[in-house]
Amino acid sequence: MLHEIEITLPEEVPVMTLPQMAFFPQALIPLHIFEPRYRAMLSDVLKTNRLFALVGLNTQVVTDEERNEPPCSIGCVGLVRSSKENQNGTSDLMLQGLCRVEIRSIVREEPYRVVKIKPLISKPAGAGVDLNFKRAELGKLIAIKHKLLFQNDKALAQYLKTIEDPETFIDLAAFTLCDNPEFKQKLLETLDLSERYELYSDRLRLDVALLRLEKKLQGGTSTDKIADN
Repeated sequence: MLHEIEITLPEEVPVMTLPQMAFFPQALIPLHIFEPRYRAMLSDVLKTNRLFALVGLNTQVVTDEERNEPPCSIGCVGLVRSSKENQNGTSDLMLQGLCRVEIRSIVREEPYRVVKIKPLISKPAGAGVDLNFKRAELGKLIAIKHKLLFQNDKALAQYLKTIEDPETFIDLAAFTLCDNPEFKQKLLETLDLSERYELYSDRLRLDVALLRLEKKLQGGTSTDKIADN
């Protein structure tokens, strides 16, 4: 497992700031690198520690003309697992999340953005909190929602069942299955592990209730003919 590998995070790392992005520890994401600044960034990180941060665009201040691509306060540092340069100079890489980090400040913008970071550690569950029970409950809610959405992805379900660590389970479930960028960012920013489970479970209960109501109102009409119902 990745968390068993000893990796010391530097105080400063390059960063990609992308809209609707909430990247989690242990998650894998493919990235296509084509902008000149990110080509330069990738070239440099491949020569050093292969680390850079992936951070969401802060939409609350994005309209401020004096700020260019303002980052969310919390992101994730990832490790470039593989990278292939294409003939046109672009690259395709696979990034694996390592650690939540707080973006303390922007160090420089050229030739690409570099930020000062602070690693963040999740707060363990308190006494009497059974995370294995919470994990099982969350797994059931995920399965119910996917069944209601006619998305019976058995491969993904089987993969999640193999994950023993409660934090890895919820982070990968959130990254892979949560379809709301703002809520996904909220889960990323929630350091209390028990609270993270409660937030995601409550959200899934609401999603399930709304989907069941929708199916009840829809009746026997197929989804593509719902307008005729």
